[in-house]
Amino acid sequence: MSSNAESDLEKASAPVAVNDVPATDNVIDWDLNDPSNPHDWTSGKKWRHIVLVSLLALVTNMGPTTCAAGISQIVQEFGITSDTLSTLAITIYVLGLALGPMFISPLSEVYGRLPVYHGAVIGFIAFLLGTALSQSTTQFMVFRFFSGAMGGVPMALGGGTIADLTAPAERATAMALFSLGPLTGPVLGPLLGGFIAGGAGWRWTFWFLVILGGTVEIACIIFMRETHPKIILERKVDRLRVATGNLKLESKLTRTNVTPQQVLIQALVRPTMLLFRSPILLVISLYVAVVFGTLYLLFTTFVPVFEGQYGFTTTVSGLTYLGLGVALLAAMATFTLVSNRIQASRMKKEGIQQPRPEYRLLLMIAFSPLVGLGLFLYGWTTEYKVHWIVPIIGTFITGFGAYFVLMPAQLYLIDLFGSAGAASALGANNLLRSMASTFLPLAGPPMYDRLGYGWGNTLLGFLALAFVPGPILFYKFGERLRAKTQVKM
Repeated sequence: MSSNAESDLEKASAPVAVNDVPATDNVIDWDLNDPSNPHDWTSGKKWRHIVLVSLLALVTNMGPTTCAAGISQIVQEFGITSDTLSTLAITIYVLGLALGPMFISPLSEVYGRLPVYHGAVIGFIAFLLGTALSQSTTQFMVFRFFSGAMGGVPMALGGGTIADLTAPAERATAMALFSLGPLTGPVLGPLLGGFIAGGAGWRWTFWFLVILGGTVEIACIIFMRETHPKIILERKVDRLRVATGNLKLESKLTRTNVTPQQVLIQALVRPTMLLFRSPILLVISLYVAVVFGTLYLLFTTFVPVFEGQYGFTTTVSGLTYLGLGVALLAAMATFTLVSNRIQASRMKKEGIQQPRPEYRLLLMIAFSPLVGLGLFLYGWTTEYKVHWIVPIIGTFITGFGAYFVLMPAQLYLIDLFGSAGAASALGANNLLRSMASTFLPLAGPPMYDRLGYGWGNTLLGFLALAFVPGPILFYKFGERLRAKTQVKM
């Protein structure tokens, strides 16, 4: 039996004082400074959970690109002759990231977050084993898709876990730490994968993820506990019913007796409904999708550009992802330093006590144009084979701007839709982002064959710049637009 299960059994069997029951009614709420309330956990316990969830997101987001540096070995071993199919071998994992959480993550509302985390990570590891042992293209694709489907669940649940643990004032810092997973994972993956594939072959890139994922899962089994407040409070009610014999006791956070099937249907319908009914969500999600799809398209060009044009070896080519990686770390540091200060400054200037959700867009407005500018620099310097450091600087600029599209977008949607609708809004956002990251790179080989790296990346740069007016308009008119297009869930 796992340590988590033993802990839950101990809590369930622990004696409960009768005076824990409110004298006024049968509705059970948290006690003052209740140690079972995740918001009242010690700071160390909270941040331990946030770090573990961030590590899960990091490992599972290394999955899409760890094998990118060794794709030529995979193509040769399986006899893949199509450029589109070789690109799909990398991005089909991201399709799993898009679809898997839609069907699995809602189960956390019924069974709690902890069993869903453990089940998904164990499934992720199992399908990675299948990928590492694949003997045909079909096996490779199927196992890779399902490893992505399982791997996307921790990322989808991470925002909910952070909401369980943190107050709004500390949420930005927690989200910034958590965002390192989905942002740096695709960059760190090929960086390490280049050395692994170059020295031990492509199969060891997956064995490496199995070992890394297994290590993090063991830490999660030891240290993680349930954080969903509804689940925890209902367990408290169950203990009180046994202790007092009062079967009328109920949780203040009582859920309706919905079946897992009903929860799943709601989780599938709500994000689609929100996309069609909220123009703000639609535009912001499309913007994030375009930026992420462009990043994955860039990943597919690194091997032909730096190995083909600049003569890098498979091992060294992984280092070319450092431009993006350093950019994301620099962007996170910048965001952490200035985000709360900007909000406080705007509140003071406008003389209000609560920040408007649109304040989250200020950093997006300031830095998002860098995505297009970096693409221009990368495209034309690779077209004319300028020294390799210059296109890497271009990827740094693009990566820095991309962070300030993703991070403010997530926080804006959380503030905009509140606790009731944030999960659905982020679900819609993640779905479009993952779909774009899967299929936009497939257009890369024919586009670059026809336009070259210069005009091809210029086209992508202008596409990214086309969305820049969106956050500016939402900042100016967002409050008025929200009042006219309120979505009832």
